[in-house]
Amino acid sequence: MSNVVAQYIAELDAKVRGVIKGTTKLTITDEGILMLDEHGARAGDGDADVTLMASDAVFKAILSGDQNPVMAYMSGKLKVDGNAQRALKVSSILTD
Repeated sequence: MSNVVAQYIAELDAKVRGVIKGTTKLTITDEGILMLDEHGARAGDGDADVTLMASDAVFKAILSGDQNPVMAYMSGKLKVDGNAQRALKVSSILTD
């Protein structure tokens, strides 16, 4: 597991634990993959209801509030595989 993935897990675990519905996969380009679900955040790869793919810089900007997730998606910086509505709900949890 990369240090970048470990940092995301540390930052997101409490934020998503008991809040997120279903399973979300975050694919951080050239860094790794983490899974988010009602049990928290963990490193790994598996089946997910929705997958969000972006660079570390884009995810950091989304989490800090400097990048609107919808605008990141519209500009091609954030790719979504799966239900776009679920992706929006996950994005709102991540930016709170």
